[in-house]
Amino acid sequence: MAEDIKNVNIEEEEEDIITLEFDDDTAVDCYVMGTFELDGKEYIALEPEDGTGDVYIYGYKQVSDDEFEILEIESEEEFDAAAAEFDAIMAEEEDN
Repeated sequence: MAEDIKNVNIEEEEEDIITLEFDDDTAVDCYVMGTFELDGKEYIALEPEDGTGDVYIYGYKQVSDDEFEILEIESEEEFDAAAAEFDAIMAEEEDN
C-alpha cells in the first residue's frame, strides 16, 4: 500500500487532476479516473500522469459539494477487495 498522503491539491482543467504529496515530500500528479462504491464505502481511482499505467486506489469521502478527502486504506483485505471491484468495473466498461 502507498505511503501516507500529506496533502492533496486539485487543479481545474479539462480533466480533473489531483496532486498527491507524500510524507517523504514527493509529489505525483494524477488523473481522477472516477469513484466507486463497495460495501457501503466510497473509493477513488487515480492514474499517475507518468504514463506507467499504474492505478492508485484510496478511500474517498465527500465533505461538501466542492471538497473531498482521500483516505488511506488501512487493511490489505479492504484494499484487495477495492482493487478487485475496480478491475471488475473496468472489465465491464471494456465489454460495452
